[in-house]
Amino acid sequence: MPTAAIDDIDRRILRVIQQDARRSAESIGTDIGLSASAVQRRIARLRDDGVITAEVAIVDPKSVGRSLTMIVDVEVERERPELMAVLKRWIAAEPAIQEAWYVTGDGDFVLIVCMRDVEDYDALMQKLVAENPNVRRFRTRVALSTLKRGCAVPIDSAD
Repeated sequence: MPTAAIDDIDRRILRVIQQDARRSAESIGTDIGLSASAVQRRIARLRDDGVITAEVAIVDPKSVGRSLTMIVDVEVERERPELMAVLKRWIAAEPAIQEAWYVTGDGDFVLIVCMRDVEDYDALMQKLVAENPNVRRFRTRVALSTLKRGCAVPIDSAD
């Protein structure tokens, strides 16, 4: 998919809405020197072009009883496409997995898992292994604290 052409004004809008997507078009326009309708048109185009892929609420995991974050390295037996596809679908369908990265290095996947407690995590990992015989092993790191969490993409100026 080709990268959508975006200009400096689009970049300024993206910087603003990555920090607060609830800001009104009028407020954004005031900050960047555009009318509210021009801001709305640009945001609609950025959505249509796939530059903006979602607008979501970020929920504090602790406030909903999910205070345990695990970073899990998963190693597979074989990288046959059909076996990888099954595992990727399983990972994508599991709500407790916040992020999943197919990576190079010692493991094949890195998962960020948000759980209530160690017992729930253990049950999830038992289910992972039982339902995915291609999983060779997994290694778990417990996050002791969160220093930074976010989805904002750095937006450079178009030079």
